[in-house]
Order: sequence, then structure tokens, then C-alpha cells
Amino acid sequence: MWGRALRNEFWASVARHLDGLVHEAVGSEPVEIARHRSFIGTNLGAGLIALIALPVFLAFIGPTGFVEATVLAGLAAPAPIALYVSRTGRIAHGHMAIAVAATVTVCLVAALTGGLGSYALFWLTLVPIEATLSGSRRIVTRSTVIALSGLVALLAASLTVGLPAPVIGALPPEVAIGLTTMCALVYAGTLAARVDFVHRTSENLARARSDHYRILSENITDIVTGHAPNGDILFVSPAVERELGLTAKTIAGDGLFRRVHVADRPAYLKALSDAMSEPGSGTVEFRVRLGELDAPAHDQHWVWLEMSARPISEPDPITGMAVVVSVTRNVSERKAHEEQLRRAHEAAEEASLAKTRFLANVSHELRTPLNAIIGFSDMLQSEIFGRLPDNRQREYVRLIHESGTHLLQVVNDILDMSKIEAGKFDIVVEPFETAALIHGTRDMMSGQAEAGGIELVADVAVNLGEMIGDRRAIKQVLINLMSNAIKFTRPGGRVTLGVRRDGDFAAYYVRDTGVGIDAKDLPRLGTPFVQADSGYDRRHEGTGLGLSMVKGIAELHGGRFEIESQLGSGTCVTVHIPLNSEKVVRGGRDGAQIHALAAADAAGPRDRKNPSAVAPMMQKRA
Repeated sequence: MWGRALRNEFWASVARHLDGLVHEAVGSEPVEIARHRSFIGTNLGAGLIALIALPVFLAFIGPTGFVEATVLAGLAAPAPIALYVSRTGRIAHGHMAIAVAATVTVCLVAALTGGLGSYALFWLTLVPIEATLSGSRRIVTRSTVIALSGLVALLAASLTVGLPAPVIGALPPEVAIGLTTMCALVYAGTLAARVDFVHRTSENLARARSDHYRILSENITDIVTGHAPNGDILFVSPAVERELGLTAKTIAGDGLFRRVHVADRPAYLKALSDAMSEPGSGTVEFRVRLGELDAPAHDQHWVWLEMSARPISEPDPITGMAVVVSVTRNVSERKAHEEQLRRAHEAAEEASLAKTRFLANVSHELRTPLNAIIGFSDMLQSEIFGRLPDNRQREYVRLIHESGTHLLQVVNDILDMSKIEAGKFDIVVEPFETAALIHGTRDMMSGQAEAGGIELVADVAVNLGEMIGDRRAIKQVLINLMSNAIKFTRPGGRVTLGVRRDGDFAAYYVRDTGVGIDAKDLPRLGTPFVQADSGYDRRHEGTGLGLSMVKGIAELHGGRFEIESQLGSGTCVTVHIPLNSEKVVRGGRDGAQIHALAAADAAGPRDRKNPSAVAPMMQKRA
């Protein structure tokens, strides 16, 4: 028992040492490693035997003759060849060098020991056998040719110039023949052991791979199939029975194709064709009928499959035809979810459209009485038809007018916000002066600022001239921002309205010294009906639509808006609008309906020089 353990440990140590001599270029393929290991080990062993045999021969027999020296040199020659293979990994060159060295040694010994009748000639038969361990037919063929060439050269020499008389070596002929035969048998046994070692390594590797692939094929949920050039299935994994309830025999050949939905068959065949003709993979989704093919329509059950096909570079070992391997999975559940999402999206679009229509109708119905309320309350407040006798009447009329105006503003904001969401907000692009827009907006809001005791400041950069955009919409943005800034700035504060150039954008900003906004509320601003309560405890009226409209109008122009604020230190809102918004809005950004200035002029005159010409519209929108 101890002897067996020691032997196992010895051979394991030898194997580890030989593995260290295998060149790294061989890679991790076990069969190739086995070939290199056996080649290096055997030939280094032959060289070691030659080195050991020389002093033994000298000690027991005496000086070597020319024949024995030639044999010992031939035995030692494989050692440097093995070292060459170890350093380079070129085992093919090593086999060819061994074939040449063996042929030269055998032919030389045969020429010295009797020519064609020499006992050494049968060693030539071992040359092609040695080459079979390379695993290459080319090397076997070349080694055979080398051995035959040596034999032909020996024959030619004996027929033409003649061979010298047999040389009597240090050993008697009978002993030399016996030793030669014994060495040949030992070498043949070594070759047989090497062949068996490589063969067992190949078998173990094939068995391990077979077990590995069998485990994968039995447990993988996807269906793996191999296809011939005409699309027929050559092989299929066992998963087809688990996933589809179909046997491999059922879908073999054109069985799967006959179950593919007629409308999906062209795409199915095209994916296989693309996979064969292009280096990439072809992917397709198709429907497959389960159950019996001749079942009535009401009993037919269809499933959605997704197939990814990829070409195989090597031909199929059984059929010899190049095949495409495909991986197919059942995606019926995903397709059902996609259908549900599609229906939900359609329902949401219908609900949004219904909401838009409802808001448009409601706004129309509300605007008519509100205009009457605002108009008549304004007449009463102006006391056109006589002074009101009581101060309380004046107060009530003022409250009615303010409430009606506020309610009309809310209705207009809701309608505009619904138009922006539905992509129906009209953007009319035209060139306009930015400085005139800033000063006009400041003048419009000056009355509200004076009533609150707030200073208004205009700040216009000198490098800005004309820009192209919707002047009316941008002015509405500035009015909304100014209204918020004035609303949340205490008396004695300041509100600055300005514009500067920022690359290809005009950066409009409104900065105030008001109450500011808490940092946790900033991410929510710009969402419809969302307000920041911190700092003012909802003491001011509003619907939370102003900033959402600002954000929507900026995005329709291809711009953006930013808010910088600190609680108690004021707020700065910046809206970036492209200096030339025509290309952006003409592309239909966010589905907006875009009208060029020419179309607007065709619908009716518009006076660019007179801001009051659009004042009624601005009042209505603002």
C-alpha cells in the first residue's frame, strides 16, 4: 500500500514537472497538452538513457565502436529536439526533426551493418508510427516519405557505388542483434503507451464534454436547434418537450416550419438565411401552433417564440452540411404584457384626449359668464353710471372683480397646460427684439410692483439683438415668472428681469429678493398643480400651473429652465431659449403644432411694431 502511494506520488511529481515544460502557446486544450507532455517526456527520457548507457558501456565492455557510437548519438538526438519543442511549442517541427534524425541514424547503421540485409532496417517502420502521435495526417505522410527516402537512398547506394563491408563493432553480431531487437520492442512499447495515453485523454475529454453538454441540454430552459441550409431542423435539445409539449421527432425536418404561422413564415426563413449569409445573428419573433395540426380553429393554441440564429463555422459531423444553430425561447408572457401595455397606452391617450376636450368645453362655458362678471363688475367699480352709495358696496364689487379675474386666469392656465400636454399649443416663430420684449414686460408689470412697494429692474445684455421664437409665448413666460416674483417678495424688495447670451441660447432670468424656496421643494416645481409651501404657508393664491407652463413652453422651443433658490434669500429662475427656434419647432418637438409667421399673417394681420396689438391676446393668455 505504501509502495503504491509512493509510486503515485512519484508519477504525479513527474507529470507536474512535464506540465511545467509544456509551452504556454499550447493553451488549455487537454489533448494537445497530453501530446506535448508525452513527446517531451519520451524524448528527454531517450536522451537520458543515452547518457546513462555511455558510461555503463565503457565500464563493462570497453571503448565503443563506430556503430555503437552512432546508435548512442541517435538515441541522444531527441533530447535537444524535445527542449526545442518545450521552448517554442512547435510540436510539428519536433516530429519532423525526430523523423529525420531517426531515418539518418537507422540508414547509417544499416549501411555499416550489412546494407539492405541489416538487422537495423526494421527500425524505419517505427518512424511513421511515431508521427501518428502528432494527430496530423500531413506529418504522418511526410514522416513516411522521409523513411522511404532513406530506404531508397540506401538501395541506390548499394546498387551504384556499393556499400562498405560490414563493420564489426565492440559487440558480437548476435549480441548486437539481440540488443537492437530488445530496444526496438521497448521503443514500440513506449509508443503504444503514448498512443494509449493520448487516446485515454481524448476519451476522457469527450466523455466530460458529453456529460457537460447533456447536463446543459437537459436543464437549460431555451430550445437549441440546428438547421440545414434549407431551414430543416437537424437536431433539437430536450427542452422542446418541456417548453412546448412537442417531441423532437415532431419538429424535426420541416416539422417546426409547418407549425409557424403563415404570416410569420417569411420572417422566420429570412432570419435563418441572414444568419447563414452574415457574420452576425438573425433574430425573429414568430407564432407557433401547438397540439395537432389538423385541429379545428377554436381548439388551436398559439404561442409566441423568439429565435436568435447564428452560423456554425464547422460542418455538421453527421450530415456534412453547414448548419445554423438557433436558441429559441417562449415569450408569450412578455407579448401578453406588451399587449396590455399597448391597450393601457391607448386607453390613457383616449382619456387624455377626453380630458382635453372636457377642459376646452369647460373653459368655453366658464369664460362667457366670467367675462360678463368681470366686465359688469369693472363698470360698477368705475362708477360709470353713478357713485355707489355705500363703501361696502364698493368693497364687494372690488372683490367680485378680483375673484372673477383670478378665476378666469385659472381657467386659461388649465386650458393652456392641457394644450401643452396634448401637443396642441400653437408656436408662432418670428424675429423680435429681445430688449423691447424685456422693457415691454417690465412696463406691463410695473403697476403690480408699485402696488406692492417693490422695485423693478431691467437688465439687458448689449450683445443681444434679434432672436427667432414665439414672442407671445416667451412674453407669457416672463409675465408668469414676474408675477410669482412680485407675489413672494415683501415690500421694499427688488425684482430683476434680464436676458443674456449663453452660447446659442438667450438666457431670460427673473431674480427676486423674496422668501425663497426650500431645497426639498425644488425638484417638484414645474409639475402641474404642485406648489412649494415652505416659507409662505400658502398665504398667496395660485394653482401651481405657472412654472409648469414655463417649463412646457421652454421645451416646445427646444430650451430648458432652471431654478436657483435659498429659503429666505430669494429665487432666480432662468429660462434658456435658442436664439433661433425655427428649426427646432418646425421639427414638431413634443408634437406641437407649429405655424410659421407667413401662416399667421395669412390668418390675419399682426403688427410687430405695436405691442398693444397683441396685448388683448396676452391678457387672455396671462
